[in-house]
Amino acid sequence: MMPIRFLALLMATAAVPSSVKAESVDAVAQPTSALTPTATKAAPTGADFPSVTAAAANRAAIPTATEAASTRAAFAAASTPQSAPPTTPLDTPRAAPIGRDAALALPVRPIEFDPPEPELREVHGVPVLYLEDHTLPLVSVLARFTGGYGRLGRERYGAGTALPTLLRYGGTESLSPEDLDERLEFFALQTSFGGGGEAIFASLNTLTEHVDTAVALWGDMLRRPGFDAQQIEVWRGSELERVLRRPDDPGRLAYSEFNRLLYGDHPVGWEMAPSDLEPEDVAPARLHELHRLIVCPDNLTLGVTGDAAWEDIEPVLARLLEGWPECTGPLPDAPEPNILREPGLWIIPRDLDQSVIVMAHPTDVHQDDSPEYFAAQIGNSILGGGGFSSRLLSRVRTEEGYAYSASSLWTTPRRFDGIVGAITRTRSANTVPAIALILDVLEETRSKAPTAEELGTAIDQIVNGFVFNFEDASQIVSRKMAYLAQDFPSDWLERYLAGVQEVTPESVRSVFDAKLRPQDMTILVVGDPERIGWEALRSLGPVTVLDMEMLGDAPVRPPPN
Repeated sequence: MMPIRFLALLMATAAVPSSVKAESVDAVAQPTSALTPTATKAAPTGADFPSVTAAAANRAAIPTATEAASTRAAFAAASTPQSAPPTTPLDTPRAAPIGRDAALALPVRPIEFDPPEPELREVHGVPVLYLEDHTLPLVSVLARFTGGYGRLGRERYGAGTALPTLLRYGGTESLSPEDLDERLEFFALQTSFGGGGEAIFASLNTLTEHVDTAVALWGDMLRRPGFDAQQIEVWRGSELERVLRRPDDPGRLAYSEFNRLLYGDHPVGWEMAPSDLEPEDVAPARLHELHRLIVCPDNLTLGVTGDAAWEDIEPVLARLLEGWPECTGPLPDAPEPNILREPGLWIIPRDLDQSVIVMAHPTDVHQDDSPEYFAAQIGNSILGGGGFSSRLLSRVRTEEGYAYSASSLWTTPRRFDGIVGAITRTRSANTVPAIALILDVLEETRSKAPTAEELGTAIDQIVNGFVFNFEDASQIVSRKMAYLAQDFPSDWLERYLAGVQEVTPESVRSVFDAKLRPQDMTILVVGDPERIGWEALRSLGPVTVLDMEMLGDAPVRPPPN
């Protein structure tokens, strides 16, 4: 049970009758090591399923008929011209508060929010997180397989990336891709498949009446994929097209090349290239090999939510798991990154009117239950992750007008070092002044503690968003599945909420002073060095030019004299 703060704002345009009483009840609440061009949602969750939300209600007493009649009579009298009799101070009624004062005067009581908690069960040795929810006649089943291309070496990068997509679109041993699609459509089944370097995810959503058939069909897709050759070629062609178009997007090019610059030959630094997509790299035999290594019970965690009692769904899961072959071998450990620790400026020349700027350096703050981690989270929000209230956006956009947006980043992997830095885009002529300003703001955060208002805004953004972590049952279960697989405490989200509320201005300043080193930034610019000015670029330090040749290895050359 956790107390949650709530503030009701009411912009009243007339006096509030003293006979009207109001009560307001609401629930509030919050929220890898790679830099990504989108706000990396995060960790992957399931699709949309029946909602399990915290209730919010505003209740007010309604004036009686007598009170309403008195009020109408008072307004009628006020609209009729007449001479007012003399009054004494005791006859003058006290003015009721209006507007903001009326809102702040409303009585607010704290509430207790107790989110639903999944039960941990086990079927045939596979952990199952189960959360019953009869909101709608639907059942969702989720699967998480530990393992992905990040543990298998660059030679399996193409096949490891293709595997989740082709589990969905490659058919099964008994059904062609077209027959499979027809079957899914006939039963109105929703499925999703995805993954990354560390895990593969799959989900199923079905009407309760079809749960037996749906789980059997979904299980066939997971256990006995067909990996249709034509669908493999469709995927390969689409991926080649995406690879060849990558330089056309300056932002995506900057983020991917910055990862490669910092992480080198590590899964975080990999970017798909034509050499990863040769036909033999994604052949059916290669896909079946990876499938037997990853998509197997030893790596599996299941989740079930919805309109199904445990005694009804347990035998369905037992049939899904019965006879599923064990994994063909243990997965190797994820490699530890060797992050570049070399300050300087790198530029990728592009004929552009604007420059994309990315800068960062390694940091050893990890995602754990420590005051340092929570201070870093709040600090990042104040620095540049909190939108219009952040320091970077206020200085770069509002005060100087260099850019429409500017933000900070602070990745905090659980086991390895992350990075801290900043991102923006600006006109070529403003590239160097914008970089210099960002570095100045970063330096200021090491000595200037946030104000009470900055700290309160950052904490409130997390606290007031906390309830959105419990919008539906599948969201709750999928998050618990990730915690279980990654050895997080089961109450991690509650610990996070409590931890950020204990952050102080001094703890934020202290973590910036200890972990942020603006002088050690690795800076990458994608833009036109002629428009920016070579001399201006050199004023920031040594400049290295990166040549992009068919997205292969990036040779370096010095800038012109």
